[in-house]
Amino acid sequence: MISKSGKDFDILLITAEYYDDHPLSPSGVIARVLDSKGYKVGIIEKPLNKEDYLKLGAPKLFFAVTSGSIDSMVHNYTPLKKRRSEDPHSNVSLMPDRALIVYCNKIKELFKSSLIVIGGIEASMRRFAHYDYWNNDIRRSIIFDTRANILVYGNGEKQILEIANRIENNQSLKGIQGTCIISKELDKDFEILPSFKEVKEDPAKFCEMQKTLSNNKNLAQPYDNNYLLQYSYPDYTSEDLDWTYSLPYSRKLHPESLLKMAKFSVVTHRGCIGNCNFCSLKLHQGDKIISRSEQSIIKEIQALTLNKEFKGYIDDLGGPSANMYGMDCKDKCDSECLNCDKLDKSHKKMIRLLQKARDIKGIKKIFVRSGIRYDLAIESKGYIKELSDHHISGCLKIAPEHFSDAVLTSMNKDNSRFDEFVSYFEDINRNKKQSLKYYLMICHPGDNEKEIMKLKNKIRNLSNVESFQVFTPTPMTNSTCMYWTGINPKTMKKVEVIHDYKTKKKLKRIILGEINK
Repeated sequence: MISKSGKDFDILLITAEYYDDHPLSPSGVIARVLDSKGYKVGIIEKPLNKEDYLKLGAPKLFFAVTSGSIDSMVHNYTPLKKRRSEDPHSNVSLMPDRALIVYCNKIKELFKSSLIVIGGIEASMRRFAHYDYWNNDIRRSIIFDTRANILVYGNGEKQILEIANRIENNQSLKGIQGTCIISKELDKDFEILPSFKEVKEDPAKFCEMQKTLSNNKNLAQPYDNNYLLQYSYPDYTSEDLDWTYSLPYSRKLHPESLLKMAKFSVVTHRGCIGNCNFCSLKLHQGDKIISRSEQSIIKEIQALTLNKEFKGYIDDLGGPSANMYGMDCKDKCDSECLNCDKLDKSHKKMIRLLQKARDIKGIKKIFVRSGIRYDLAIESKGYIKELSDHHISGCLKIAPEHFSDAVLTSMNKDNSRFDEFVSYFEDINRNKKQSLKYYLMICHPGDNEKEIMKLKNKIRNLSNVESFQVFTPTPMTNSTCMYWTGINPKTMKKVEVIHDYKTKKKLKRIILGEINK
């Protein structure tokens, strides 16, 4: 049972986002997973006062706490550290800064003996010592500030069930894959990271830590008389994802949910092999693709056609990059997948899925709105045409990010086939009134006024350049390491970094001037 009212719950799930019984909602997925195994789950969304925390009583097993699908500081502040108070869709007033810390400390105050489990992106990407852009300082692992008993990182379905089972049976929480704990003892099979004190005081040690970070290792970081222990990530399989997405989600959304435009979206896979330096996916969902089976996806779409509110349109069929579906690899290695000869770039599995899905009775159109990796798509012109003919309406999203070689190198991006892709897309869409929409980023390490002019000169010849983002240093990414240390951790070479807001605003004005012409 999952409920927002009542008493005697096994687990109370506290979330900084509105609760949606939907497969795209992190809290929605975790609640369904626990419910499927017979646990009674209570939901407290966006608690503001003492009464909100007390209304469902104390859980029999534990509190599960998350800020949701986005770090609360990213949610609440712009890249220039201005509060997002003018955005009518953000509900920033209902999400406290450092939501996990606020919620957990309130739980400790009101329910002193209750156990606390933290998870979600805010926990996952703050699990080690990390640079915090909003404090402009190195903060310790968030598990210390929340005083949580255990931290779940990455996808959390397997971990939360193991945690629930162990707590129910009065067993230790030590050794659960995909989690972090505080321990005074260190086992032999752990690789030791530079200590919190070392990374706080020495940029070279911070870079050393950054190069070592991985989901696939047992890692330990010393903190005075304690260790922060990370147990390596569990293997998630296609079968695991098939089970998760087969659960009976009602797809009912909160009236103010941010998922309204994605209510009838379908997830095809998790993970990303792009390995962009500014992205957190590598250390959250992982750097390997885990695809659902074709049968599982088709079955979910068929079920949508029976929903009374469904009008025949799939809002999105995809994942972090829609065209990475089917690019799974079972090899455990450190090589970058995009440069690997074993990577299947044919897009055959994705094309077949799209063809089968749109033939389902009751389906009028399936949109691919999650964006594609164009440097992969150009390897399969048949896939691009498939999208163009059947699965976009108006525009297709791609993310070249920048057009300076220096900046792209810092981003770990390659735009060498950009013009080829654009030329082919425009050629096949000449009579369809469809265009490309570009995602751009400025002020990333390596950027300056000289490099921004290269971006300006390039977009001058592009249509439909409507928006860009200013780089935000989010915890634990390679780009954030560069921002803090001025060193690329992969090469240990110096990188130019823009810290002052005056220069950031100047570069922003240059690009805005070009876009608004």
